[in-house]
Order: sequence, then C-alpha cells, then structure tokens
Amino acid sequence: MSLEPSPISAESPALHRIGLSLQYEGSGFCGWQRQRNGRSVQAELEKAIAALDPHRPVRAVAAGRTDAGVHAAGQVVHFDCSGPIPASKWAPALNGRLPATIRVRESVFRPHDWHACHSAIYRRYRYFIYNGRRPNLFLNPWSWHRYHQYLDDGRMLNALKGLLGTHDFAAFMRAGSRRAHSRTTVQDVMLIRQGDLIRVEIQASGFLYGMVRLLMAQLVAVGEHRLSIDAFEQRWRERRRDEVREAAPPRGLCLLRAGYHEPVFTKAGWYDSQPLFLLAEGDPPPDSPFLAESGGTEP
Repeated sequence: MSLEPSPISAESPALHRIGLSLQYEGSGFCGWQRQRNGRSVQAELEKAIAALDPHRPVRAVAAGRTDAGVHAAGQVVHFDCSGPIPASKWAPALNGRLPATIRVRESVFRPHDWHACHSAIYRRYRYFIYNGRRPNLFLNPWSWHRYHQYLDDGRMLNALKGLLGTHDFAAFMRAGSRRAHSRTTVQDVMLIRQGDLIRVEIQASGFLYGMVRLLMAQLVAVGEHRLSIDAFEQRWRERRRDEVREAAPPRGLCLLRAGYHEPVFTKAGWYDSQPLFLLAEGDPPPDSPFLAESGGTEP
C-alpha cells in the first residue's frame, strides 16, 4: 500500500505532512531558526516551500536548532502542505529554488502524528579537529585547527566517556536557553584520531543550547594537558558554568543526523552524508609543554 497521498482537489484542501532530510553548509547562515536580523536556513526553506504551495502559511519544524555557522548533514524537517505535489517530488522541486548551500537529500510522506522534533529519540553531532602543524585551506571550513601542540586523544576519550548517562549538564549550556531544565541523556560517544585529524561524535536524546561547542573547548583543554580529567568532570558534575568560558568555533560542528523509532528515510538519503577527510601525510605539532613540565604524568 502506497503512503503517497492522493492529489488534493480544490473542494477538499486536506493537509498532508512531508518529511525532509536536509543538508546545509552553515557558514553563511545565522543558524537554523528564523531571526529578525540574519539569514536563516528555516527562512530560506520556508520561502522555497511557499513558492510551491502558496495556499497557506508555511512553518518548517526541525529536529535540532543549529547555531550560527554550524553545518548539518542529516537535519530532519517536517512541514504541512495542501498542494498536489507527490512527497518524493518535493526534494528536486525545492532544490531548484534553494541556495546552493542548502540541499534536500530526500522527501517522504509522514503521518500527521509524526513530528520531526518531538518524535526524535536522538540527535548525533560530529566535530572535526585538525591537529596538524600547517594550515590546510580545504579543511578550514569544516574543522577547528589546533596547531599549538599535540592533542592527547586518549585523555580526551576518557573524559568523554564520563558523560554517558543522564546528567545535569548546566555547565555546558549557554545563557539565553528557553529549556525548563538542563538534564539530558548522552547515549553514545566516539573519538577517533586518523593522523592529524580527530573526529568526535556525541549522541544524546537532546542537546542544550551551545552544549557541544562548550564541551569541545573543555575537551581540547584536557587534550592539551591544561585541564585534568578530574577537573573536567568536577566542572560539569558540580555545574560550574562560570569556569566554562570558551566555546569551540562553529565551523567544526555538524549535525550528523536525528533518529527515530522506525526508519523515516533510506540510509543513503539520511544516515551519514558528511564525508570523512583523509590526509596522506601527518605533520603533528610538538607535545604539550604541560606534559613536559609534569614529567609525562597527568597534571
């Protein structure tokens, strides 16, 4: 039985819900959410939808509200429409009207009780750190270049693993959040070094405002031996927000995907569409001076 809705007649302007798998290169946007003074992904998408279905106001709802400069490989969005366009045709139709920095990977019909945000059971983010000595023009838009000293990825992973479970992460929440509380469940973490590239992935039921970027800056301090693992854990467990002063730059961060109880899109159209970088030769910076001063032991 097909899930495609039948064409809508003028006598029965019934609504149907469309789900989108969306990519965007975030550097030219003020974030996902529509802003009064800034170019947002939401506004661009809603403008393109309205051009194709002008019969009613358009509101696009996303699984996650990415900040200014943050990318998305598998953002999930829904909107309601009343026109005759089949669900599968929305992707090419929208891509013909969207800027080149926003692409719809797949469009599908969804039931009315499915919600891109509320139905999601996880969001997964990826952060790239380029830990090479020399700048690389091709990596710069997608990673944080930390060239001062070699990052101890083993220490970083140990610190990251302590986040697993349900906790209060108020230390990693920027001011201005509208959330009623700061608890969330971290479901999975991953950190892999491949030469001079470090890839960090964090999956959670939800993320606080600015959480990943604040967390990544603290994690880099651990990797540079400026912050001990115990101090890192103490900061977030005791909610010492005043001690978390730095945020990692947005360009290294990408919303990899949002997940649901049942598959919504094909794997090719949703799962992991951000390419992994491969460098032929490594050129790492020197070891941390903090490590040398401590005789090779953890500070």
